Amino acid sequence: MAAPRSQSADIPGTDDPGAESGPLRSVALRERALLANYAMHSADSAGREYPEQEHPYRGPFQRDRDRIVHSAAFRRLSDKTQVFTGVLGDYHRTRLTHTMEVASVSRTIGRALALNEDLIEALALVHDLGHPPFGHAGEDVLDELLLGQGGFSHNAQALRIVRELERRYYEFPGLNLSREVLEGQSTRIEHAQGPPSPLLEVQVVEAADSITYDTHDADDALELELLSLEELLERPLWAAAERRVRCRAADLAGSELRRAVLHELIDWQVSDLLERASRRLAEGDIDSPAAVRGTEIVVAVSSELAEQKADLEGFLRERVYRHPDVLTHRRQAQSMLETMFAGYRDNPQLLPRRFQERSHQAGLARTVSDYLAGMTDRYARREFERLFRDE
Repeated sequence: MAAPRSQSADIPGTDDPGAESGPLRSVALRERALLANYAMHSADSAGREYPEQEHPYRGPFQRDRDRIVHSAAFRRLSDKTQVFTGVLGDYHRTRLTHTMEVASVSRTIGRALALNEDLIEALALVHDLGHPPFGHAGEDVLDELLLGQGGFSHNAQALRIVRELERRYYEFPGLNLSREVLEGQSTRIEHAQGPPSPLLEVQVVEAADSITYDTHDADDALELELLSLEELLERPLWAAAERRVRCRAADLAGSELRRAVLHELIDWQVSDLLERASRRLAEGDIDSPAAVRGTEIVVAVSSELAEQKADLEGFLRERVYRHPDVLTHRRQAQSMLETMFAGYRDNPQLLPRRFQERSHQAGLARTVSDYLAGMTDRYARREFERLFRDE
């Protein structure tokens, strides 16, 4: 792995030992002392769409993270479906808890690889910001309703939120995030994709997202009794994780075994990924963010583990995501959103004033979609009951 960059004279004032060290200079010095050459350094950021003065004590990616956390869209994730709606229980993940878990795993990986943790955290916190209510059920129905008009993608919607829809600053629309965060969100990737590759920090979040949902969707399904631990332990990934656990604790059973296997699954996947990425980075030809662009994906699990993950995902797709109880709630949610979409489209005066005004520029269908996508599960149900129940 490449060594962190030295504290060099290309940072203003560092060539003069007596020069006063300001907070921003401290950010640059800290990153040069701790981050690798292939990491994205704050000092090298391409800036923002709407130029702003530098903050006196926060770097650009710290500001991005703070802006996302303080946004209305981020708060709404607390009542948006990850996989299972609140009707089924209250143990399972929401979009917010999933996002925080992705951020946690991402920072762990980023620190081990000497990458920019502030950028990684901002990317993790924004990655699911565009999800509508009711999870993929909501996304799929909005995509169908916008057929021929660009469709609906939660990745694209996240960009619309942070560039246009959030209204927190008088100086500019959206959150005016750094170009690195915007680019990272616009280039959500598959591990099989070839060059040009996104920044390593973007790759970290993509890998952490996969590690997190593969593990925690199964955990939530177990808690809701949609499948059994015995069924999961028949899958190659869970069977291998169980063997690793039993090497340390042979007598575990029931809930203790379940928790131990879940912990092992995350640790094993992260360890495998780090071993593979560190080996590739140690070759030394990736010595800058620009050099990352010309390579295949670096931050990914080994091919053997990837095959086991694909097997698990196929199993979850058939046994959990298409479970009769899940499909029942999915159909109900989609019917509700279809009715609401038609109702607001045919009666645009029901939209809040700023969305009525926005419809003249963005088009009515897209504006209705933007309004629905911003709703939480609870608010969507409430507005359906209030305005459209009898339609």
